[in-house]
Amino acid sequence: MADAVHSLTAGLAAGDPQAVEVFYCRYFDRLYAQARRATGRDEAFCLDVVQESVLRVLRSVRPAGSEAQFVSWLRLVVQTTAYDMLRSETRRQRRELLAAGSRSYAHNRPEPSDAEQLEWLRAQITALDPEIARMIEMRFTNRWTLTRIAQRLGLSVGTVDGRLRRALRQLRDRAGEDYDE
Repeated sequence: MADAVHSLTAGLAAGDPQAVEVFYCRYFDRLYAQARRATGRDEAFCLDVVQESVLRVLRSVRPAGSEAQFVSWLRLVVQTTAYDMLRSETRRQRRELLAAGSRSYAHNRPEPSDAEQLEWLRAQITALDPEIARMIEMRFTNRWTLTRIAQRLGLSVGTVDGRLRRALRQLRDRAGEDYDE
């Protein structure tokens, strides 16, 4: 029996279609039962677990020395696949709930007009350090390059870039606080 398992696993590792067929026929029921035990879920989910497990087996199988060793490894593959799929489904459901909650919240909250947002932004920029406010005006109103702003202010391009990035991050954070609540 050890020779048969070694031959089968060597064939699987080599990508032999006949070995894949023999493996599938011989071990499908065992894989399905393990998926059922690991998840406690419906048939469709367990079949998905088995399918993904078979793909993992085909990608990473090594010739096994014994039936017991191979079966233990298969059990581990199915179990980790099942857990990965359950975690993935949980993350997906959480994302969907968050997205549905945000959409629901967004539909119940009146959106500020463009004029209100522009007025808010002007007030926030005015409250900044005058040199930063001037840099923002040069960059976004006058459409100056970072190099031109740096030359005009006697600073390095990296300094101008860093200060603008920090200022814009602060504005984004404030906008999130004021408009996302």
